[in-house]
Amino acid sequence: MKIANGVLGTFGTTVFEVMSRLAIEHGSINLGQGFPDGSGPRHVLEKAASSLYDSPNQYPPMLGLQELRESVASHNKRFYDIEIDWQTETMISTGATEGLAACFFGLLNPGDEVVLIEPLYDCYLPIIKRAGGVPKLVTIRPPKWDLDPVELRAAFSEKTKLLLLNSPQNPASKVYTYEELSLIADLVKEFNVIAVCDEVYEHMAFGDNKHIPLMTLPGMKDRSIRIGSAGKTFSLTGWKVGYLTGHQDLIKAVAKAHQFLVFTTAPNLQRAVAFGLRQGNDYFDDLNSVMKSKRDRLSESLNKITGFKTVNCQGSYFLFVDIAQTEFSGTDIEFCKHITTEAGVTAVPVSAFYQSEAPQNFIRFCFAKEDALLDEAAARLATHFS
Repeated sequence: MKIANGVLGTFGTTVFEVMSRLAIEHGSINLGQGFPDGSGPRHVLEKAASSLYDSPNQYPPMLGLQELRESVASHNKRFYDIEIDWQTETMISTGATEGLAACFFGLLNPGDEVVLIEPLYDCYLPIIKRAGGVPKLVTIRPPKWDLDPVELRAAFSEKTKLLLLNSPQNPASKVYTYEELSLIADLVKEFNVIAVCDEVYEHMAFGDNKHIPLMTLPGMKDRSIRIGSAGKTFSLTGWKVGYLTGHQDLIKAVAKAHQFLVFTTAPNLQRAVAFGLRQGNDYFDDLNSVMKSKRDRLSESLNKITGFKTVNCQGSYFLFVDIAQTEFSGTDIEFCKHITTEAGVTAVPVSAFYQSEAPQNFIRFCFAKEDALLDEAAARLATHFS
């Protein structure tokens, strides 16, 4: 008897789970998994707590509470000057991942092709394939992460239904420029496809790198869905509250799937996220500056270690390191296991994010941790490689 689903059963345990188990076993500092180690902004936590008693705890509306959907619409207007009708062009999901799943299940038919740019966040391919989609991959590689226009165009065909764009990109830490977005938008319009945009790190584009939603480019508003995440914006990944913005016809189609996946999301958390999105610009500026400071802190420490060379991180909270000069003779997977067991610091191998030929000399750290933990991790690595 075949027990596992024929699509999902072909995927193994994620690299995050493998490395995290190893980190626990060896008491290692885990900079592999991408989540902050803080508790989140206190005023947002307090709003969630009080909302347990101030509001009904029964099923909220399937598309989400009005106050959160209104906050999502005003957030789009405030930061990107996108005019959104909260009643017809927003939807709340149980995390950005469920929002993505609803997009794929609600928009794809078997045989539809989906253009993606790898390295990829690990949930994309399993859900797309389970929805019957056919992935068409375009590859970018460190350290420059250049997007090849010829390769990108070749991925589109008359069978293309969706383009999935992740910017700032996890795990590449790349923020797409206006020129690159224009190239992508032109192809989306030429081939008459839908753009699903994973923008959960929207407030973590650093320095001169500015996050530009694909939806803001000419002709793209009516053919794009933009996905944000309270987990990333408020460092509350366990809450699983996402929010989608898109043309009413797209939202209607996605909601058809959403209603049969989870139907709705915890009402007290929705009210707290609505409150959070209404915070002044200083909150979002501080989030950016704090994460940039942590990036710089870890990068400077790692670059002092013999054989380590960090890659420019434009956005998100992931830092790549080139380990080619460490004289380690194994693969990136073996290197990550080695530093976990021998140095007491855990990273993830970059090759795990590729389907095509992957670079073998890069590993990834998450810097969204307390400064003392970042310093201790760097010190352990420095001692080991000295």
